[in-house]
Amino acid sequence: MLKNKLGIDNPADLAREEERISKKKAIELFEQGILDHLSAGKFSTLQVIHRYLFEDIYDFAGKIRTVNIAKGNFRFAPLMYMEAALANIDKMPQSTFDEIIEKYVEMNIAHPFREGNGRSTRIWLDHILKNEIGKVIDWSKVDKEDYLLAMERSPIRDIEIKHTLKAALTDEINSREIYMKGIDHSYYYEGYTAFRTEEL
Repeated sequence: MLKNKLGIDNPADLAREEERISKKKAIELFEQGILDHLSAGKFSTLQVIHRYLFEDIYDFAGKIRTVNIAKGNFRFAPLMYMEAALANIDKMPQSTFDEIIEKYVEMNIAHPFREGNGRSTRIWLDHILKNEIGKVIDWSKVDKEDYLLAMERSPIRDIEIKHTLKAALTDEINSREIYMKGIDHSYYYEGYTAFRTEEL
C-alpha cells in the first residue's frame, strides 16, 4: 500500500482515485498545451509529465524512485545505475519509429518512478512520435495481452513491441480522444500490479 496524500488505506480505493485524478490531470496537460513546450525524448520531460499527473496523490511525483523494483523474475534498473541509464536514454537517437520504440523500451527498463511509469511513459512516447514522425499511437487498437507480453520480452527482443505499436499508428496527432487512450489506467492496470520492492 503506497503512502498517499489522499489518506486512503485501501488499495482498490486508491487505484480508483488515482485513475480518476490522473485522467483529469492528463486532460489538463493536453488542453493547456503544456507538452508543446517540452523537449521530446528527454527524461526531464517525463518528470514534468509524471509530476503533473500525480502531484495531487503522491509526494514522490516526478522524483526518481528510492526503491528497487522487480516484476516477476525481471528486475528494473537498479538504483545504483539509474542516473547513468537515464543519461544514456537522453542521448539515444529518435529520428525513426524503430529508434523511438527502442528508446521507449529502455525507459521502461529504467522504470524511474515508484508508481505511474506506464501512464506517464505512454504520454512521453506519443510526444516523441508526434514531434519526430508526425504520428501517435491509437492505444485502443493495441491488444492488452499482446502489449504486455511484448513489453515483457522487449529487453531481449523488441521486434514484437515494434510490430504491435506500429500497427496502431495514426496521424490524428491533435485528437484528445486518441491522446486519452494512453492514460486509460484500467486498460493496463492488471499487468502492472505484481511488483516486488526493496526499501533502501
